[in-house]
Amino acid sequence: MAMAVRAKTRQCANPIDQATLTINEKILRECHTLYTDSDTGLIKIAEHFNLKLLAPRKKIIVLLIGNHSAGKSSFINWYIEEHVQKTGVAIETQGFVIVTSGKKRESLMGNATLHLYPHFKPLQKIPGVVDFLSTEISTSKQKKFSLVTFVDTPGLVDGDMQYPFDVNEAILWLGKMADLIFTFFDPIGQALCKRTLNLVEKLNSAHAEKMRFYLSKADDAGNESDRQRVMMQIVQELCKRPGLNRTGFDMPTIYIPDLNKQTRCVNQIEEVCRDVERTINQTVQNTLNTLERDCETIAMLVEKRLEQDAVDRNYNFKASSRAMVLGALAAILPMLFILNVLVTVLNRNFLLAVFGASVTDNLVTYLSPVRTLWSIVPERLQWTVLLIIIIGWGGLFVLTKWSLGLRPTLSRKHKRQFLEMREHVEKVVKAKKQQLYREYLEQSVGDHDL
Repeated sequence: MAMAVRAKTRQCANPIDQATLTINEKILRECHTLYTDSDTGLIKIAEHFNLKLLAPRKKIIVLLIGNHSAGKSSFINWYIEEHVQKTGVAIETQGFVIVTSGKKRESLMGNATLHLYPHFKPLQKIPGVVDFLSTEISTSKQKKFSLVTFVDTPGLVDGDMQYPFDVNEAILWLGKMADLIFTFFDPIGQALCKRTLNLVEKLNSAHAEKMRFYLSKADDAGNESDRQRVMMQIVQELCKRPGLNRTGFDMPTIYIPDLNKQTRCVNQIEEVCRDVERTINQTVQNTLNTLERDCETIAMLVEKRLEQDAVDRNYNFKASSRAMVLGALAAILPMLFILNVLVTVLNRNFLLAVFGASVTDNLVTYLSPVRTLWSIVPERLQWTVLLIIIIGWGGLFVLTKWSLGLRPTLSRKHKRQFLEMREHVEKVVKAKKQQLYREYLEQSVGDHDL
């Protein structure tokens, strides 16, 4: 594991694309890179502490649900100003279609879609969904499309309509992934579809803050009196459901503008765009705040690991000192008794022949206290006592080994790497976060306020 302390300078792979990025798009991309960099990314660093971090998404996800012919696909085509989704009275969208921006107009099938969006892979657990999952990549840069991924869902109907997969389960799972959930009610007959209302109630109970309700195709609802009557019917039906009966319920009227069609209906479709933009801004702020928290967490874990290493080293020093004392006792005392027995049992002439006069005399002199102590033991018990001493000697060695019990510590290499991790997080990632936050705020306030 090599850890670069200083930030790596990267050459832009596509300077033209980089130059056309909006500030928010640039911030989200750079935050994503700070997490996913193969050498110094926060995800890779966090793995050393068994901490699982998730890389922030570079786009928000908007899930669109509603009965068939509610105008979901038409809204996507209008927003990106490109005809990528089929529209019509028939059930055109029979599966889940992800609409996103890219370099080239392209259509991807199920497996390719899961390679592009690996966080959608849990959909594979729902039988049949992958066969009805696709992606439409558009080159459009209109509005905030470069920061938005739309997920168009099958039109919901009651009765004998059979879906080739569990559409309710799939939509509920996608609701967890989405940042916004747009529910379109059209004024022509199908707005009170029970399947739609049941799904809306379940989604609202879990993700009320993401839910947005719109009366789509409002220009087809007749005059103002007719529109009010339709809205009253929809709101009454929704409020019958306990989870949807709340104060501040809002359902703007929207329709796709048509210069050839004259209508006096108020069109609040721009409010939808502002809602998307607000969510993007919140996502940017949340991403920067999460980046800061993750940096603090990693720095704290590094500090704790280094402190624990210092504690372990201190413990090992004390354990080693204690083991040395016990080891000395285990070695010296039994050796003295054994030498005493050898000197006592062996003939002096034999000792003189083996060790010489000087060593023999020193042995006799220094072992005299041991011989005095040994003489207290009755002769018939001396061998028994000697056996006990040898067993005790072995016991002391076992105790020495047990008392050693050294704890694992960081090598110099690993300690240096942990220090480099901390320095990278403190001096590179946090500094980058400060710079990105400043760039984000500069869109709204002047330099003097910063």
